[in-house]
Amino acid sequence: MLFKVENLRVHYGNVEAVRNVSMEVEENTIVCLIGANGAGKTTVLRTLSGLEKLTSGRIWLKDERIDALPSQEIVRRGIIHVPEGRRVFPFMSVFDNLRLGSYQLKDRDQINKNLELVYHHFPRLKERMQQKAGLLSGGEQQMLAMGRALMASPKLLLLDEPSMGLSPILVEEIAEIITNIRHHGVTIVLVEQNAFLALDISNKGYVLETGRVALEGDSQRLLQDEHVKKAYLGG
Repeated sequence: MLFKVENLRVHYGNVEAVRNVSMEVEENTIVCLIGANGAGKTTVLRTLSGLEKLTSGRIWLKDERIDALPSQEIVRRGIIHVPEGRRVFPFMSVFDNLRLGSYQLKDRDQINKNLELVYHHFPRLKERMQQKAGLLSGGEQQMLAMGRALMASPKLLLLDEPSMGLSPILVEEIAEIITNIRHHGVTIVLVEQNAFLALDISNKGYVLETGRVALEGDSQRLLQDEHVKKAYLGG
């Protein structure tokens, strides 16, 4: 087991945003979180990466409990978060955005190897490496955000709504890239509003409703679940 969450609870003031969420992530798999807006999906990811403080519960990376660590220490342990909305540095070049992702790495050979892997997954970034990130299309900015995360040599990649705002063709391309990243040995936790995409490319799924896990299981089984079909797959 690479990653485990036990009875996670998170509050915003007096409001309980996440209630007793537990999940397990096996190494070299894709695990997805689906649910309506406000179900707590993004809050879960932000808590896993140390950006939100949990009220109670435990988070494990292999044999180490990490829920008390600050976000920078979580990053050093290989958990890398690609937040919703891309958040690239618009006035910096594509190359400099990517280079920032490797700031904690000291091995120049590893940095160069990571860069070549990014260009393998995202050849358009290599074509635009000297272009300012703010001039990229929405899809290219999403690729840049994911590429920057890969520069950090992640063990676990947290992806929040990577298909948001993209055309159907680009959504298919991003889905294929996510699958390819997993084939290169990176474990992924994926939050997606596009439930069909998330379940189609993942191994295991969790359905969040009002801050709690309502359903969980094999993704292909969840695709056939009548509640999931009616609530998230358009019937």
